[in-house]
Amino acid sequence: MHFTKTCALLLGTLLGPGAMLSPAQAALPQPLKADKLVALPEGGWLLQSKTMLRSADAQGQPSAELALASEKLDVRRDGARTLAVLVERSQQRVQGLYLQAGQFRPAFTLPALGFPIESLCLYRDPQQLLHGFFIGEEGRGQQWLLSGPAPRLLRELALPTGVVDCQVDDARGELLLAEADFGVWSYPADAERKLRRTPVLLKQPYGPLQQGALSLARLPGGLAVLDGKGERAHLLAQTSAGWQARSSLRLPAGSAQLAIDARASQLWRQDEDSEQWQAQALRWSAPKLTVAAALPIVLPSGQTEPVARLGDAADDPAIWINPRDAAQSRVLGTNKKQGLLVYDLAGKETQLLAVGRLNNVDLRQQVRLGGQTLDLAVATHRDALALVLFGIDADGQVSERARIPTGLPDIYGVCLYQPPAGGLEAFVNDKDGRFQHYRIEYQDGQFSGRKLREFRLPSQPEGCVANDQDGVLFMGEEDRGIWTISARAELGAKPRMLMPVGAQLHADVEGMALYHGSAASYLVVSSQGNDSYLVLDAKPPFAVRGAFRIGIQAELGIDGASETDGLEVTSANLGGVYGQGMLVVQDGHKRLPDGAQNFKYIAWQDIARALALP
Repeated sequence: MHFTKTCALLLGTLLGPGAMLSPAQAALPQPLKADKLVALPEGGWLLQSKTMLRSADAQGQPSAELALASEKLDVRRDGARTLAVLVERSQQRVQGLYLQAGQFRPAFTLPALGFPIESLCLYRDPQQLLHGFFIGEEGRGQQWLLSGPAPRLLRELALPTGVVDCQVDDARGELLLAEADFGVWSYPADAERKLRRTPVLLKQPYGPLQQGALSLARLPGGLAVLDGKGERAHLLAQTSAGWQARSSLRLPAGSAQLAIDARASQLWRQDEDSEQWQAQALRWSAPKLTVAAALPIVLPSGQTEPVARLGDAADDPAIWINPRDAAQSRVLGTNKKQGLLVYDLAGKETQLLAVGRLNNVDLRQQVRLGGQTLDLAVATHRDALALVLFGIDADGQVSERARIPTGLPDIYGVCLYQPPAGGLEAFVNDKDGRFQHYRIEYQDGQFSGRKLREFRLPSQPEGCVANDQDGVLFMGEEDRGIWTISARAELGAKPRMLMPVGAQLHADVEGMALYHGSAASYLVVSSQGNDSYLVLDAKPPFAVRGAFRIGIQAELGIDGASETDGLEVTSANLGGVYGQGMLVVQDGHKRLPDGAQNFKYIAWQDIARALALP
């Protein structure tokens, strides 16, 4: 490639054949000729032709050029620079170029994607990380993380066939696709969300389009859609109720593409035959939308190796503290399709106990039973309908010790309680809302369980955690909220609603754990419905301290976390970034790249900083 700065390009090289302007159009720029026209964030344009890439100001005056045969184009601001991403024609490779101070320079070249690219568009996420969407003719697509040490494949996409254009609304995180034969669809741009489409504007009889959609152009709080016949532009506005048509503009026949200038004051259309772009004045006011305040984003510091089964497999973690060397502590995690996994603090799998379909797991250390002091983990077995007891030795090696039948027809969650007087108790629940409370007993080398009581919540529970210090059990009813009850069997069994599902807590209510710090103790809850984690005081009146999301750690190549089922937290000093403890969460969608589910490690010091916790 030949890079050069050009400040003396003749304006005529950018203009198509002259045209008479009406008095109303006299203040508009003259026509421009290009295969693709994209507005620069700072104002002005990038003009892409078959052999040249040029930048120009708002009036078409040139500033820089690059001899490059390319197609497809989108731009985003990247700090003090503008990043342009395109497809180099000869090898069909995606290239990134920085435009700064009137010069183009290379940013990156992606490896071959394995399919011809029909459309590309860029996205800036709430972390200000840049992403690229690359879409092929047969519905294949990929989302790449472009920020960080080097671009990385984030996820594979299955999209409609015949996508001819795409745009991303950064503020709302929406990927918008123009399907040539049908219309416009919206998908979540956030890789942690499921790839579900929502119709935006469809062809007749489902909408006003006559022949699908040809081209899209972003507006502040809106979208311009070129009808498949190339004779009308539909202007849509975002509202609290979704996308709504605001107006429709008749265009000359043969319109092939649309572009909007940086100020949203001009609508540009390209004529299919002459490839000439013509501007017309645009009156657009961005709709006023009430946007919820963004939750703080905390980055993971580590992750485990993926589990060995695809689909919804990983579920619930527990943390074992090595009393001799905390850096050699272990994370236990259930695989609902295989058994129990054991990881070190670097996320490396150290053990697999293929005991069958385990759902939830909890553990306690220094448990006094039958004259012995034991470290024990207890998990629910979905096939055996039993509690499975595991012993943990001084080196963190785990072994199955016993199974205790429960009689529950659809056993689900479990949590442990270590009474001040000693011993170990377990709360196990069923999908029908029932809880059973057991005392674990150990005599003559044999474990058994004695049921102390039974109670229920109105509908399906799963996550629960017992505060050994206060004798309080916290329970999550997935659709309704957080409940409490005394963990002491002799004090009765009347649950009390602590926090219902609402503005801060979103169903499903999933995993929960307790952080016992030197200054305060906190209840951490997976608010699965909005992919966040709620932190409350663990003591009455259970004040909410805040919520956060887990984002992409681009420098380490670790994706965010979403749809979390189980979680666990410890305040133990595990060394390094985990000096104030660690939160472990199940990640429902493994990205960077796609893969089987795993568990993410988050340093408590980062959570405390994000929520200003003492």
